[in-house]
Amino acid sequence: MEQPKIGNYRWIICALLFFATTINYIDRQILGLLKPTLEVEFNWTESDYANIVMIFAACYALGYIVFGNIIDKIGSKMGYAVSIVVWSIAAILHAFVKTTFGFGAVRALLGLGESGNFPAAVKATAEWFPKRERALATGIFNSGTSIGAVAAPILVPWLLGAYGWQEAFLITGALGFVWLIFWWLFYEIPSRHKKVSPEEYAYIHIDNEVVEGEDQSPIHWTKLLKLRQSWVFIVGKFLTDPIWWFFLFWLPSYFATTFDLDLKKPSLHLAIVYTATTFGSIGGGYLSSYLIKKGWQPLRARKMALLIVAFAVLPIILAQFASNVWVVVGIISIAAAAHQAWSANIFTVVSDMFPKRAVSSVVGIGGMAGSLGSTFFPLVVGALLDYYKGVGNIGAGYNVLFVICGLAYFLAWIIIHFLTKNMKPVEEALKD
Repeated sequence: MEQPKIGNYRWIICALLFFATTINYIDRQILGLLKPTLEVEFNWTESDYANIVMIFAACYALGYIVFGNIIDKIGSKMGYAVSIVVWSIAAILHAFVKTTFGFGAVRALLGLGESGNFPAAVKATAEWFPKRERALATGIFNSGTSIGAVAAPILVPWLLGAYGWQEAFLITGALGFVWLIFWWLFYEIPSRHKKVSPEEYAYIHIDNEVVEGEDQSPIHWTKLLKLRQSWVFIVGKFLTDPIWWFFLFWLPSYFATTFDLDLKKPSLHLAIVYTATTFGSIGGGYLSSYLIKKGWQPLRARKMALLIVAFAVLPIILAQFASNVWVVVGIISIAAAAHQAWSANIFTVVSDMFPKRAVSSVVGIGGMAGSLGSTFFPLVVGALLDYYKGVGNIGAGYNVLFVICGLAYFLAWIIIHFLTKNMKPVEEALKD
């Protein structure tokens, strides 16, 4: 007997999440790409620029927990809309500020607004996908971080040369409002969506979770902090998010100092590294989804994917022994891709473990932990590199950092493994 067609509207939703995440990273990276122009325009010192970056990171961390709670209360559709309106306005306002303080203020607003992206996207994924497809869907939308990292260095210099730095902020900031039109037209929870067939609706809810749209009160974040499930995500983000930020902000400098690459020219080496992360994000999501379709329990499948990722990052420790730049590019590309595979699965663990009414709140708590780690880890990076630079061997500093990168995922996996042993379901644990 021929199986009825399920329908694919949920993948349109996934595409919307992907483009929002891409815009999120373009708006985030534009300041770094315009730094050489702006430091001349506003006479910035390195400390001025560092303070602006730190303000963004701190407000991004704070915004995670604020938006996580808000989105669980008002829903993914309105919550995502509020987030992107705030961050797009902030992005556009960069074009009008006249002082260093003004850049810090609009950067703070950008951090608050952008922090809503992942809590909203993960919640929407939980609403629209069964567990067997969530990691793949998360991997696809999370690959927007990689596409944004590749697209921004192409788009922003072109806008700067053709129009000017103010117009670069205006045009990239306006992308969010274009996306918002499509979001408002195409998004709604499945139970209210006219484009969802009965077959697709049944498939989305095949796991027999609580159907969205029912009266459910959000779980307060203080209760969530008492759950071992929350700490699975908190640990997974706190120990590994800083590694991704290290890849984003220090790899260009590493290649410049170690292999004398000219960063004033387009870099094929960096393009390969950041492009590889796209494949890692989607591939990592596909791996655990494939295991679930083969009959594995969701948590077991996610943990196996995370363990494979931890092994894939480990060879970065050996980068210090490679003298050929392309060998190093290959090793780092695998590690960076593995991080994105880790990210796709650790986000999906939240939607596996928690009821939909708590997903955004947990993502907010863990996202804040990851952001705090990413705020303080640069202090370690800076101290190490300054020390080894002072003794005339900055490469040794990068070697130490690569060892930290290689071991961080194993440490996180071991803690997650013990946290998940004999773990009660969330709803049962809340009654204790």
